[in-house]
Amino acid sequence: MKTVATTDLCDHYLEELTVAEPIGFKDFGKRKSFHGEIVTIHCPENNPLVRKTLGENGKGKVLVVDGEGSTKCALMGDNIAKLAVENGWEGVIINGCIRDSAEISTLDVGVKALNVIPVKSGKKETGVLNIAVDFAGVTFVPGEFVYVDEDGIVVSPKKYY
Repeated sequence: MKTVATTDLCDHYLEELTVAEPIGFKDFGKRKSFHGEIVTIHCPENNPLVRKTLGENGKGKVLVVDGEGSTKCALMGDNIAKLAVENGWEGVIINGCIRDSAEISTLDVGVKALNVIPVKSGKKETGVLNIAVDFAGVTFVPGEFVYVDEDGIVVSPKKYY
């Protein structure tokens, strides 16, 4: 997939974009630049739905996980990140934490999250798939598009490249 710079998008299409506030997202995956159609999950402190979703075909898609910014546990570790790679996901944005960051840094997938913690998430079958989620001053709407790189996260109702 072609690399798309968020700075270039902002230079040319700023009035059409929503730019995420810099709330402390860090890069963890091997890919620092990724983009695709938004798929969302709201699942504070429980990750079975994350595992299930990343186990499905993700070609051309980015999973946006709203963990409500919790720093109590990780919503993704290396095994779940490997599922994302195996199923063609472009990347994952997590409003929360990950674990196994050293291993995830070697995987060919984009991962942005707030931080790391070694604690596993809960395993309750809770969460909601494909609803609009809000964080970092952005509403992530399933079916819209997100563009991510080292400079930030931008969302658009339409695909640019």
